[in-house]
Amino acid sequence: MKTFNGTNVIKKQFSLFFVKFTVCFLLLGLAYRLILSNFEQFSQIEVKNTALFSDNTLPPPPVIVNEPLVTVNEPPVTVSESLVTVDLPENQTLRNGTCDLFIGNWVYDPSDPVYTNATCYSIESHQNCMKNGRPDTEYLNWRWNPRYCELPRFSPKKFLNLMRNKSFTFIGDSIMRNHVQSLLCILSQEEEADDVYHDEQYKSRRWYFPLHDFNLSVIWSPFLAKSTVFEDDNGASTDITQLNLDKLDDVWTQQFDNFDYVFIAGGKWYLKSTIYLENDKIVGCHNCPGKNITQVGFEYAYRKALNTTFKFITSSKNKAYTFFRTTTPDHFENGEWNTGGYCNRTGPFKEGEVDIGYVDEVMRKVELEEFGRASEFGLKMKLFDTTLLSLLRPDGHPGVYRQYQPFAVENKKRKMQNDCLHWCLPGPIDSWNDILIQML
Repeated sequence: MKTFNGTNVIKKQFSLFFVKFTVCFLLLGLAYRLILSNFEQFSQIEVKNTALFSDNTLPPPPVIVNEPLVTVNEPPVTVSESLVTVDLPENQTLRNGTCDLFIGNWVYDPSDPVYTNATCYSIESHQNCMKNGRPDTEYLNWRWNPRYCELPRFSPKKFLNLMRNKSFTFIGDSIMRNHVQSLLCILSQEEEADDVYHDEQYKSRRWYFPLHDFNLSVIWSPFLAKSTVFEDDNGASTDITQLNLDKLDDVWTQQFDNFDYVFIAGGKWYLKSTIYLENDKIVGCHNCPGKNITQVGFEYAYRKALNTTFKFITSSKNKAYTFFRTTTPDHFENGEWNTGGYCNRTGPFKEGEVDIGYVDEVMRKVELEEFGRASEFGLKMKLFDTTLLSLLRPDGHPGVYRQYQPFAVENKKRKMQNDCLHWCLPGPIDSWNDILIQML
């Protein structure tokens, strides 16, 4: 018979209890870690507002005044006074569900420009700032950077392949011609174009790219509407301009059926002294003292002319792919082009550092409203809204370097005229083409 050993039994029971306790403790610890891990995972989720806005409901954010730029004798107006502001999501700026290429800032880029006055033959003398002796060069090293978009550099090879067997026509004033020169300079790095047509004053021109069977042209039509202008190339007038608000300029309308792509804009010429006609009868004028005609202002005329233009494009049998560009601000300070105004800044503004002028804000408001109305009719047209991104580049204009070596001894007695409206080439306007190909 075995002797009962109480001590051994107690030891075995204690060991079994200890093992069970340890296992339970480990299981509780594992469960706690799992719960904590899941809690941390869920706590990192953010709910963001990803609602989509259409072109007509999502204007750019407001621009705030630090130094107002004087364009006319009218009070400056901030964008926020006439446009609704929208709080944008942290990770995107949306226009029709896609990133808005026209909201952002200019960022410094130390790389060389795509072309120079030595590698491009088509730069007009008034925009050839390098050749004319502009001493600073930092204005060449800024690229447009949309706030939440990737904007690649313009690829001339890709563009020419897209345009194979096509035609692309730019219609408007000298800013439009400035844009076409920029595009030509960039494309010339891939293929040189043949100059196949120009009018007597070289304002309307056409170029042909034989390797791609591509026609590029610019049509001079500063009002888009039918006009009678009594003005020379230097802006000197012998009589007041007459403008038919209900008739378009047939220099472009008669050719419209031949266009595959159209880039169109109105703008600054509506600020000139002008008599307005409808049904061949005078209905008012802008800035016409001594004429005994009712002053109706440029806003009325611009709205009427744009309305007529968009109706024509909408009703045309040729459904050309059309871009409409908004007004381009000038940067004259302390006067206008003919009253001593100048632009001698050497760097861009940041968003929020400059205000849009009264006239440019009124014009852009008209443009957005009329574009919105045209869009209701299913018009195949894209808004090319460069107003605010152009506003940030006071440094990109020729200024006094619109003329050759303005401070040379032989030019000391000449009256200096500043150009604070057009753009140096190369210069900020080259970024417009980065946006253009991205939209295509």
